Amino acid sequence: MNIARSLSLFALPLLLVACAGGAEEGDSVGYTEMSETEAAAQKEAAEADKKMDPARDAAKAEAAAPAGPTTSMTFAENSWDFGTIDEGDVVTHVFTFTNTGSEPLILDRCKGSCGCTVPQCPKEPIAPGAEGEIEVKFNSKGKKNKQTKTVTINANTVPEQTRITISANVTPAPADGAGK
Repeated sequence: MNIARSLSLFALPLLLVACAGGAEEGDSVGYTEMSETEAAAQKEAAEADKKMDPARDAAKAEAAAPAGPTTSMTFAENSWDFGTIDEGDVVTHVFTFTNTGSEPLILDRCKGSCGCTVPQCPKEPIAPGAEGEIEVKFNSKGKKNKQTKTVTINANTVPEQTRITISANVTPAPADGAGK
């Protein structure tokens, strides 16, 4: 135990001197230069990968594209502001959209940006020219002040993801037991 303590007392000053490395005040040494060097090396490696395998980028783009025929959708509105609500209020808005393409529209997944934002998307395909609805419910419990939430919709569209937004100014509930 004494040997370890003595060794650490001896090593600590060496470590401090080695880390200082003779840098003067105002010099930019250490982490920043390492990060820039590493970033340059990573960029160089990525460019080399692309040159070695140009099909890789094409395969990556193909994998991101939806399988099967694609279509398009247009929303009557992409965002909705509930205005000022009280903390704890649960509010709902229905977004209306139209399948503006020539293939049936299939909504694969609808997901809110947090658990307080819950979308309900149609399960059945939407025919070309037909309308559909996405109901978005926002629970303001535990939320205060300006809130902006998104719903991401994955469908057989290009691009594959579409986002709609809700917002509200949430008036905080009075603190329980204030003044106790």
